[in-house]
Amino acid sequence: MKIGLLFTSHPDHATEPYPHHAIHARVTREILEAENLGYDSVWIAEHHFSNKYGILPDPFSYLSYLAAKTSRIKLGAAVMIVPLHHPLRIVENAAFVDILSNGRFQLGLGSGYRPYEFEGLGVDYEARREIQEEAIPLILKGFHDKRVSARGKYYNFTVEGDLEMFPQPIQTPHPPLYMGAGTDRSMSYAARNGFGLMQSSLPALETIAEHILHYRRHMKDAPEPLNRNPAFGSIDVARMVYVAPSDKQAREESEDGITRHMKSFLSGGGTGRYLGEVTEKRDDTQFSYDHLTKRTILHGSPDTVLRKIEAFQSIGATSLMLHYPPYYGPERTLRMLRLFAKEVLPHVHKMETSPVQAA
Repeated sequence: MKIGLLFTSHPDHATEPYPHHAIHARVTREILEAENLGYDSVWIAEHHFSNKYGILPDPFSYLSYLAAKTSRIKLGAAVMIVPLHHPLRIVENAAFVDILSNGRFQLGLGSGYRPYEFEGLGVDYEARREIQEEAIPLILKGFHDKRVSARGKYYNFTVEGDLEMFPQPIQTPHPPLYMGAGTDRSMSYAARNGFGLMQSSLPALETIAEHILHYRRHMKDAPEPLNRNPAFGSIDVARMVYVAPSDKQAREESEDGITRHMKSFLSGGGTGRYLGEVTEKRDDTQFSYDHLTKRTILHGSPDTVLRKIEAFQSIGATSLMLHYPPYYGPERTLRMLRLFAKEVLPHVHKMETSPVQAA
């Protein structure tokens, strides 16, 4: 089983004041530390316009920078918001980052969930799924066929004849492709089109298990060559994680930060308008630390966190993206990542693929 880190470039307003330039140096330090500690991947999330969650307008540019500063760790975009981009620009940039990283790039795609990002870029939020479903075949055709034309509702272009998609990636037939999905419609679509599945940090273990089974039921419908995606059948689950020498210390160090973060993530900035559809988190009582540790987050001693990861492995997860808010402070965060790498990561790397995953 693999372990990555998910970064949203979320500012700590108390220590990284407006306009929050210091975030990016901090995130870069943590990414370089993650490579040194043996983590398998880092994932960068695209977000626009708000300082209430993430500030990262272009994962491709940041991952190109990271490609030059790292040598082993896999570099992922989680996720590129498909309706906010031209599909062929996604293909071109994904291939370019794959070359710059010598074949270490992974690409997550999704329809987006923050209305203000669409409003700011002049894209119809309510049409996001329809736009994505027109764009995805064009992205896949760009990777597989190298020549592609579109005559649709949202896209009209031609790359044919002497023209073709350049640059072309190192990984074949393309870098591992994942789709962020939380509804039956989006998860079955991901499976039928050969994507790996990405799950958010909000749904409980039981919900993730149901999602995995739904996704796998539709995998048989993925045709050639889409089923040759290197990520096909992979399940990558994001979880809020904090490890300390004891459960008690983990709570003391993380309770305020994680409960504040989870409440604001669901309710702030219009996010809940969509996330309310795909998570069972409905009111503040479900954001108590006790409820979160029981149902959602992976906080505690190394043994406690390892047991929780084993539960995700047993339902078919093939990798976890560790996520955390900025409020613990840089030193405490690095101490946490080092403890996880020392006490938890070696055991997780020995976990074999669940029979559910291979079904």
